[in-house]
Amino acid sequence: MTGGHNIAAHLPRIAETHPDTLSVAVQHAGRGDAVTYEEWTLAQLDRESNRIASGLLAIGLERGMRVVLMVTPSLDFFALTFGLFKLGAVPVMVDPGMGVRNLRTCIDEAQPQAFIGIPKAHVARLLFGWGKKTARIKVTVGRKLFWGGTTIEKVRSKGSETFETAAVEPEETAAILFTSGNTGVPKGAVYSHAIFNAQVNSLREDYGIEPGERDLATFPLFALFGPALGMAAIVPDMDASRPITADPARLVAAAQKYEATNVFASPALLDKLGRHCETKGVTLPHVRRVISAGAPAEPPSLRRFATVLNDGVEVIPSYGATEALPIANIGSRELLEETAALTEQGRGVCVGRPCKGITVRVIHITDTPIAEWSNDIVCEPGEIGEICVSGPVVTRAYFERPDATRLAKIPDAAGATFYHRMGDVGYLDEQGRLWMCGRKSHRVMTPNGTLFTVPCERILNTHPKVRRTALVGVTVDGVTEPLVCVELDRGEGSVDEKSVIKDLRELAASNEVTKPLHRFLVHPKFPVDIRHNAKIHAEKLAEWAQQRVASSGETA
Repeated sequence: MTGGHNIAAHLPRIAETHPDTLSVAVQHAGRGDAVTYEEWTLAQLDRESNRIASGLLAIGLERGMRVVLMVTPSLDFFALTFGLFKLGAVPVMVDPGMGVRNLRTCIDEAQPQAFIGIPKAHVARLLFGWGKKTARIKVTVGRKLFWGGTTIEKVRSKGSETFETAAVEPEETAAILFTSGNTGVPKGAVYSHAIFNAQVNSLREDYGIEPGERDLATFPLFALFGPALGMAAIVPDMDASRPITADPARLVAAAQKYEATNVFASPALLDKLGRHCETKGVTLPHVRRVISAGAPAEPPSLRRFATVLNDGVEVIPSYGATEALPIANIGSRELLEETAALTEQGRGVCVGRPCKGITVRVIHITDTPIAEWSNDIVCEPGEIGEICVSGPVVTRAYFERPDATRLAKIPDAAGATFYHRMGDVGYLDEQGRLWMCGRKSHRVMTPNGTLFTVPCERILNTHPKVRRTALVGVTVDGVTEPLVCVELDRGEGSVDEKSVIKDLRELAASNEVTKPLHRFLVHPKFPVDIRHNAKIHAEKLAEWAQQRVASSGETA
């Protein structure tokens, strides 16, 4: 059983003491309302991942080899991931939603020795040349056609139910997880086994997750932590790369069937689920906590979802990034009763207090690398600066991206630790809570000062006819000026755009934070990220606004 520091060692240990406990249940939707489920106990997942690990070893995969894994959430996905960890191989996880060009760049950078994917992924691999120069081992999960290699079933047939988990070093690479590219070029964050283990400990301690719980898991990576925590992963039938398209009725059915105690979902999906439950009069009485991540949660959505839960159960928005997660969190009660009103006044969004073992510092904003940490660069409390974090869940480097690593990491003088620059701006308040004020790259620097996106936008978003706003910078006569793109909440009936813009100008003039805002443009529908359906592509909006201003000087 061994395994030492290997993140996969949690599985055989807990499978030995709780062999018949559910580990994974995968929902499959049929025609109409018909759904079926496939299940594995902890003992079954342990045995199947042993078969995969030993079978992959038999076909030439070895410890340390990098493996692109493009498999939809399924029993095979769990067996493969734990099997790769047990073997000491390095899964390379990429988000299909990042686009074909970015996918090729990421896979080429990873230089994988193996490619494991569903048939659709192998077709794309051939069409776009993914891993063409390096991936000599190819495994298909499903029906294999003309692209060579072997199948997952043949791998299983070569394997054994017993396998000794590789005893890896704590800092040995466990996986490479690529960022989505929503806020910049996708980069591969290097995860060690120590980081994964620290995340398991953080989830257990900060969120109070206990063995025997059941999680409605809408994000595959988070779902993998379930079995390591002794918490069953309930995987609904949905497109994990586009969770906003999920059928909320299927999610509710899965949660109710397995009496889910935990729900993990993006704010947009949580909003969709809450609206469904409200309309259908459905409640989730077994849920003990709801964890939301990926974007700031909206107060109306939190209030709505609270009616679905038992009294005292909270939604917990969690702050972090691919490179560092979890960093901070806040309960929905504190957010709604204390911080939401301040957000609407332009104070930014409170993302809560740092998790155990995490140090958060805010430094003076710069766009250049910082060679060494110094307390001289730290902002005063309440002063907006760049958010930096340090702790056991923080990744140390990007794979094969030394320039990006230098820009994002700040080592201390002794080299004992380092800080990761989150790319967000914000501040710490007098209670030690962290407030987020937007992406550093989205700040608008004008001759009269710097404007930050979240404080400005959250003031303007209070207008009842506004769905959301986005602050961007445009060049007018050679000078940068702030401009606000507006997406209207048209609801039922028409909206008087000129009247709304007039209201927004008056609203902006009433607050010191937004007084510099005079230019407004109505945009038909904001471009947003696929996964969370909330992160606005500000760069695209800025290009659109610049073209409109340059072509006609048009502003409402």
